[in-house]
Amino acid sequence: MSHFTTGPRFTERFFARSSLDVAPDLIGAYLVRTLDGGQRLVARIVEVEAYRGDGSDPSAHSHRGPTPRNRVMFGAPGSLYVYRSYGIHSCANVVCEPPDHGAAVLFRAVEPVSGGDAMRARRGLPDGTTLHEISNGPGKLCQALDIRLDHDGASLLRGAIELRSQAAGDPPADVAVSPRIGISEGALLPWRFYDRASPWVSRGRPGVAPAQKRRRSGDSATK
Repeated sequence: MSHFTTGPRFTERFFARSSLDVAPDLIGAYLVRTLDGGQRLVARIVEVEAYRGDGSDPSAHSHRGPTPRNRVMFGAPGSLYVYRSYGIHSCANVVCEPPDHGAAVLFRAVEPVSGGDAMRARRGLPDGTTLHEISNGPGKLCQALDIRLDHDGASLLRGAIELRSQAAGDPPADVAVSPRIGISEGALLPWRFYDRASPWVSRGRPGVAPAQKRRRSGDSATK
């Protein structure tokens, strides 16, 4: 599919709400990436996680206040917060709530709807690889959509990376809720939202960090 119709781009007002309200409203919306050559990649959001900076969320990167690494989380709503997980994978979040609140929503999985072959190529996957494997994880989707660490701080309100609402007539997503994935602190908070019917949802186990990684959870599984 070379072209896909979405709804309008979300405004700052949409993101200037609690991350717990923004997160479920993003299920079924579209993450759109326009590459340097003009190709437009479109992916439907099927899984996200909310993170808060109000002191209630020990897994949030913002929990202990601003640092050079997390400063974008305390900036304008609608900004892109990108960090490196285990020094390997980029993970992307959208900043929510007014400035200085330190809240964000992590993109965990998306469904390719336009430009799937280009996404597969960016992942370095062979032609026969099922589309389900392209973007069913936060690192995978960033690689597929070419979202990099140097996009940290970019505005999703303008520019080459966008968040757009569903088009008129799109069926609503069947949103389910669970604890977040791969964390050891705040593991029982039900702040993961996903499309119950989507095969693109990631396969991680909610609320439990791998034992060998728990001591590094502040560098990887937290958002």
